[in-house]
Amino acid sequence: MQPMSHQTIHTEAAPAAIGPYSQAVKAGNTVYISGQIPLDPATGELVEGDFEAQVERVFDNLIAVIEAAGGTLQHVARIGLFLTDMSQFATVNKVMEARFDEPYPARAAVGVASLPKNATVEADAILVLG
Repeated sequence: MQPMSHQTIHTEAAPAAIGPYSQAVKAGNTVYISGQIPLDPATGELVEGDFEAQVERVFDNLIAVIEAAGGTLQHVARIGLFLTDMSQFATVNKVMEARFDEPYPARAAVGVASLPKNATVEADAILVLG
């Protein structure tokens, strides 16, 4: 049973969860967004294209959940990035610079061996509303 102070966030504009978790959970004015991989919300399949296209889809998915929670990218306090190839780090920076304004959120980037559905990138976020 979910505590009364927690609200589950869900939107059809982002991929459905592929496991026993919510797209996001709001606790007070903080929203915890689950990791997003480059899935097309309509098909549930990985998007076609190069690494940059996949990063763009990841951020599109994050934004859909952020908006469903009542926020914008400006509310993001922290981003967590997971990459199967750390040599692609500059591409992630390029996409983030195009989408975020300064001051940028706090961030961690972690190299991992694999991700769900053989994705090459995943991102989660924490935002603070109000």
